[in-house]
Order: sequence, then structure tokens, then C-alpha cells
Amino acid sequence: MIHARRTGVTAVAALAALAVSPVPALAQQPPAPRVSATASYDGGLPAGWRLTGDGDTRTLVWRSAAPVPIGDSRVEFHAAGRLLGTPRPAADGHTFRLALDQDTPLTDLQVRSGSRRLDAPDDNSGSGRRNSLSSARPAAPAPAPANPVDPGKPGAYRTVSGSYALDPVKLPGFPQPVEMQAVVVAPKGATGKRPLALFLHGRHGTCYKPGTDDVTGDWPCPAGMKAIPSHKGYLQDQKLLASQGYVTVSVSANGINGQDWNAEDGGAQARSSLVRQHLARWAGWATNPAGAPAVVREAPKADLSRVLLVGHSRGGEGVNRAALDSLYPPPAAQDGYRGPVRWKIRGTVLVGPTIFGHNPVADVPSVSVLPGCDGDVSDLEGEVFVDGTRGVSRGTALHSAVYMVGANHNFFNSEWTPGLSAAPSFDDFWDDGQGDRDPVCSPGTRTRLTAAQQHRAGATYIAAAARLFVAGDDRVRPLLDGTGRRAPSADPARVLTHAVGARRTGGFLQAAGVKVTGGRVCWADPKPAKACLNAETDGRSPHFGWWALDRDTGVNAVALKWSAPGRPTKITSKAPLSLTGAKSLALRVFVPPNTTGTTLDVTVTDTAGRRAKLGRVTADGLPGSERTASYWARELRVPLTAATRAGLDLKRVKSLELTPRSGSGRAWFMDAWGWAPGTPAVQAAALPRVDIGRLTVKEGDSGTRTYRVPVTVSGHGKGTVRFYVVNPETGAAREKVVTVRPGARPIDVPVVVQGDTRFGHGKQQDLLVKAVRGAVVGSAQGGVTAEEDDPAPTVTLTPVADKVTEGKPLIWRISLSEAADVEIWQPVRVLAPAEGAELSTKDVDPRWFTDTSGESPDPERPLSGAGLWVWLTVPAGATSVDVSVPTVRDQVAEPAESLRLALTDEEGEPLPDHPPLTGTVTDVP
Repeated sequence: MIHARRTGVTAVAALAALAVSPVPALAQQPPAPRVSATASYDGGLPAGWRLTGDGDTRTLVWRSAAPVPIGDSRVEFHAAGRLLGTPRPAADGHTFRLALDQDTPLTDLQVRSGSRRLDAPDDNSGSGRRNSLSSARPAAPAPAPANPVDPGKPGAYRTVSGSYALDPVKLPGFPQPVEMQAVVVAPKGATGKRPLALFLHGRHGTCYKPGTDDVTGDWPCPAGMKAIPSHKGYLQDQKLLASQGYVTVSVSANGINGQDWNAEDGGAQARSSLVRQHLARWAGWATNPAGAPAVVREAPKADLSRVLLVGHSRGGEGVNRAALDSLYPPPAAQDGYRGPVRWKIRGTVLVGPTIFGHNPVADVPSVSVLPGCDGDVSDLEGEVFVDGTRGVSRGTALHSAVYMVGANHNFFNSEWTPGLSAAPSFDDFWDDGQGDRDPVCSPGTRTRLTAAQQHRAGATYIAAAARLFVAGDDRVRPLLDGTGRRAPSADPARVLTHAVGARRTGGFLQAAGVKVTGGRVCWADPKPAKACLNAETDGRSPHFGWWALDRDTGVNAVALKWSAPGRPTKITSKAPLSLTGAKSLALRVFVPPNTTGTTLDVTVTDTAGRRAKLGRVTADGLPGSERTASYWARELRVPLTAATRAGLDLKRVKSLELTPRSGSGRAWFMDAWGWAPGTPAVQAAALPRVDIGRLTVKEGDSGTRTYRVPVTVSGHGKGTVRFYVVNPETGAAREKVVTVRPGARPIDVPVVVQGDTRFGHGKQQDLLVKAVRGAVVGSAQGGVTAEEDDPAPTVTLTPVADKVTEGKPLIWRISLSEAADVEIWQPVRVLAPAEGAELSTKDVDPRWFTDTSGESPDPERPLSGAGLWVWLTVPAGATSVDVSVPTVRDQVAEPAESLRLALTDEEGEPLPDHPPLTGTVTDVP
């Protein structure tokens, strides 16, 4: 994660109105930008935001009016178009705090979770402008033909179930031990060894108070609260698999959920360690049944050579990392399991998954379920488990994306579903707050699934993956690989799929090197001219979801746009491609949501110049709204028979042409492959593994020290990866594709730290990495953090002009014990005088009062009743700043009137041992 940067705000003061509600002091905060030796009042941070503390305790705080449920997508602070960091949630469910350690302007502040904005409606939300998506009437895709084999039908076995609880385990970076608890469902009466399916839930609340709506993320649970049994939410899925002959186990991960908020990888390595801890126990029980828990002894013996991992949300990223770590061991220091690998993972199912590291395992087959109405991981970043594997390894593992129209995030788990859960639960698809019903995802719409329909469909596709990856039944492959078949057990859900890998050959894709004419190569980029979908686009695309960086040329496509039919886009490969053995050319293309009938003629050319028009494909958009990620590629296939008839050399195909036949339109080409039926055996390649560490050092009092970002390469062979060196001042990254080998330093990122004895801010250099070819990535982000080790100067408040006549300003001075290298912030609050008359809102300059409080001075009221709270900034290098309260002269004879000024903490409470100071105004003689 790119950690927080210190703000470069140089405004010296601001006043914020303190209201009576818990959110008062959030209304207006220290302003953006002005250097001055005296106080200046020009508005503040957006509502809900504030800065607290000073020196090394300076913190950016956001408070939500409504509770923010604990979910799987990270809550992130963004400013000026860049990621600040992941804030720490408070126990109240409303407040989030992020320590600031570098300079960056606090402009355009946003709170995001996935691609969803939490602190205000998105610019493309249902409120505001009306557009094509908001005015459309989305319709569900037509039902696909039924597949002859339906994996959603229960099998012949009755089931037996029970739980086990073992001693908790200690995981690196987590102060509290993590539970080893699970629920087991197994076939009753099954003979011989049976395959094992392990389920891992995602990030949710950890504790609840029965009979109330109280839910927390604490661990362990406080007295009077019970652990939320999230691991029991997949019993329906487990029972279906058990009836078909699988031993199933669903493990609890509350101990990780309660502690992973500050983990750089979001807890992925910890979840991998937990999964492998359980697998190690099952491997031991398989050889020594007498030592197993009772429920395990009652079940058939598990076959650890046939393991399916199923993960929901962060659990999806966790089981992906467990599959990676089982093939390519992680650095011992970061791993919570160091024993032998006595199992083989045949495949993974990833339901609404996160993938913060963008590091899918290329040589383990996967199915990624993308819920079309996901309100938690709303960018559907699980698409990376497909797109991110292209060209990385041998390409024989099938990687499938299953787009489930109308499904939300939570209802795949019954313990996260209202009416079924033990703890309070909710529908995660959010309301836009404007009273507008979403045309796709609001409950009761034609496309939204009920909880029961969604869970049944989810169980069906988990069973399909088990049957294909573990049982080797190729008859269910058409449900997963883009062939366009449906499982009747999942009805009425509309489920669409596309895939890469398996028996696909060749590959027209940007990473392999292509030249494009008649179209535009685009990628993830904040600049509209470079981006595939710019910020003004209604809705989002899973292919270009949120990542730690907003620019990544490795995430790309070819954009087509035409106003009349007939102008081709030509994609020429730098090296000839072989489509030998393929039956069809499978293209992945997406078009705008709610559109129909986009037609493209498909033509290929070989290196000898022979051309063949293969046929015409038609692309329809998914049902979508401004709040869905519906720009998702459909798999479109066209037979290669015309190329064979034309005598093309399918071993040396050079170019692909897409010619629009619709009157006008837009489309985005992701890739194209030679396709043939079948699911080949997968053998994982021996690859180098790259891990980036985090080195934390002290600044020191003198001298210059040079540190280097720790990068470890283990494993075997050589490969290529793309490093992203982040500029600590701008947040922009420099990309560098390099070759990696075990034991060699692939990249040198020096960080020079200058020691001193004056307080400043720490220095942080971040580095990220993705696999390109022939390599895998474990810890995808890290760097060097130099911590400030000098104490912050002490702050005092003294009077400059605390006895004045009307029309002159009252002035106080904030002084530091010594200068600092950064701005020092300190809030001051206006209090009522201990005795005598108090200054009122009509005794001060009206423009000043309105500018600083956001209120009118009418009706007249005491200044302390207006709740004025002053944030002062001492500029870097200075030792003091003055704040003034301008008074006005009137013609009314009055007694002396006063106010008191107090240094306060971040909640506006006066600091102890710092008595308030009094300022008094008298009539002009």
C-alpha cells in the first residue's frame, strides 16, 4: 500500500464550527493553502474531514454520518488524484484515521472502497446529470442453452457435519493469536479417499452483541459479545459438494479480520498461512486418524492430492496466495506456516474476490465469480485472476470469469444475509442517497436476484469448478469457459463466462507486442487521451479496476470507435502466431452496457499475405448502471474453417482485422486466441518468485545513510516482471520491466536518509511489482520507511494584545519551543469567560465570522455558543504564528466584554496544564 503523505498545506489557521452533534467539528476544517504569519480564514476541508494532532501525531480523520460496515474492499483515503493510504477504523464504525508522514496537498479528498466513493456521491452516481445509462432500461441476457450435465444437482450421498477447534496460531505481524476453528460437512458412507474442498470467508465484522445491532471488528471479542460465525455461511455449498462425494471444511478467520487493517497486503499472506495450517492438520490426520477431531474421524479419509480451495472476497485473495505459497515457498520471515507441503491444489474458486497485489497464480486453474451488483468489491477486481495470468506461464491452466447478473457481495454467505444470519447483516449494494432506485441492482428489479437465488447459483458454479478441476469431468467445462451454456440449477440467474488458458493457442494481446492501425491502444491512465475508460464514463470496467497506482501500461486494450461502418481496426502481431489445432478464434470484446447488436467482421492474415474473412460476431452489452462495473468482455467465437479453405498457414498468422458493420459505436478488444475444446492436465512450471519487503529505519541525529528497498528473488529459472518505482513527492510511478533470477538483485532502489536533530516528517519510498512472463509475485509492494525520531516541539499560547478597545483585534501567539522542518498544527477553541460579559457574534467583524464559521452573525449570540474552533499552523522553519479576532466599534455603551482561548486536543477539549487565556474588549474612551 502507498502510505500516507504529509500535507503540503501552509495555511496558518482556520475556524471550524463545533455543533452539538458528534459530527460538529467536521463541518469546516483547516483550509488549503496560504502562507502567512497571521491567522487567515478561508473555508476548510470538506464536511466530515479534519486534521488532528501535530508533529509526529498529525492525523487525517474522516467521520461518516452513517456506520460503514466492515467489508472486504479496503477503505482508502485519496487526495489530488492519488492514494494517501488505508486509514485505521475506530470502534464506533463511523471514524477513520490516517497518520500522515509525507507532504501532499489535501485537495480533492475522497474516501473510496473498491471503486465506490463513501464520503459523497460519485460524479457518475445516480444523482446529478442524466445520461445514457441512467435513462436506459436494462434487460437480462437471454437464457443460454442448457448444459447436458448440471453440477448443481445434489449427489447420492447423505451428509454428516460437525466442528473442530484447535489451539490458536501466531501469525507474523499480528499481535493476537488467530483461531483454528472450522465446520466440516462430509459424505456419509463414502468409501476410499475423497477429495477435499476448503472454504475461507472474507473480511466482515468479527463480534456482535446478541439482541442488538452492535457489530465490531475487535479481536478477541470483548466481554458480552460473541464471535460472528462467518465460516458457517457456506453450509449450503458444503452440503451440495458433500452429497457429491467431497469432504468439505470451512475455516474461521475472525482473528485475521480483526487485525489486518494495517497489513500492507491486506492480510493475504496471513490468510494463506491459516489455510496451509489447516491443510497441514488434514494431511496429518490422513496418516494418523486417531489424532483427528471426532468429526474428521467420522468422515471419509481426505485425499490431499485433490484439493479445491474456495475463497470469498479477501478469502479469495487468501486462497490464491495459499496456492502460490504451496508451489513457490514464501520468505520464511513473513510466513505463518513453515512445514512441508503434503497436498496438491487442483484449482481455486474465488467469489467476489479482492486482489490487492494483482498477483494471480498462473499455473493453478481458477474460477472467479464476479457479482454484477457487488456493493463491496464494486470494481470487480477479481477479473485480474483471469487477465493477469495471460502470457505469464505455460497457459494450460483454465482461468474463468463468471459474471453473475444481479448478484451482490454478501448473499453468497448465509451468515451475511438478513433473515438467515446469527449476527446483524445487510444488503451491500448501496443506495445513492438521492432516493433513486438503481435500474439493475435495487431489490425487486427484473435483473436483481434474491438471496436464495444467488446462493443457489453460487453453489452450482462452485460445484462446476470442483467437477472440472478435481474430478476431471470435461462435460461441465462449457459452463465456465465462454462456450455459453447454462446450468439449470442456477436458474433464474443469468450467468455469463469468458476464459483464458486451457487449450487456447496463439494470442493477440498487447503484452505480446502488437501494432494497431485504425484503433487506439489504451491502458489504465488518468489522462483521457490514454485511458480506455476515462473518468467521465458512466459505470466502470472490471478490466480496469482500482489499484494502488492509477497508471499502468500493463493493463491495456484496443479501443475502437466509429461513426460509419466499414473502417477496419488492424492488430498486427510482432511475431507470427500459431493457431494450429484450434477450431475457432475466440475474441474477448466489450461494448457499452445496455447496447445490443454491435457487429464486427473478423478477418485474419498470415505472413504470406493470404487473408480470410472468418465471419461476423455480434456483441451485446451487459445490463448496467452508473453504479455497476458492466463494461465486461463477452467471449465471441468464429470458426476457423474459412481460413483453412483459403489456404492460410495457421502456424504463421500475422494480423487480425475487426471491421464494424453497425452504423456507429464503440468497442474494446481485450485479446483473441485459437480455441479448441478440452481441459489439459496442468503442470506448474518452476519459476522465480519475487517478494518486496518493507524496511523501517530511524532517521538518526547526524550523517547520511543509504538504504535499499529489500527485494528477494527465490525459486528457479528466470523471468520478467514490471517494477513500479513510486515518486514519494508526486505519487507517480516509473515503470521498469526487468529480468529476475534467484539470488540476483533485479532492481536497485536506493533511499538516502539525512540525520538531524530537528523535527520533520519521515521519508518513504515505495516499490510495487507485477509478473510479466515466467515469474510469480508474492509480496507485491514494499519499500523503505525512515521514521522521524526527533520529538515535536512543545506548543504554548501567549497573549500579544489581550486588552483592546473596540475596533482593534485581539491577538494571541502560538509559539514553538524550537523551529521544525514541517508545519505544526494546533487547534484553539473559543470558550465563555470565567466571569463578566461575553463578546457576541455582533461584536466581531461580520465577514470574518461568516468566513470562518460558515454561519451568519444573526441572530446575535455569545461567541462560545457559535462553537468556534481555530486550527493554527506554524509554517516550517518558523517558531510562532499569531491569530487575531477582529472586533468592531459600535456606538453602544457597554461594560467590558471578554472571551477565553484554549489549546485543545483533536476533539476540541481544552488541554490539561494549558490554562485558557482571556481577551477583553472595552469601549473606546
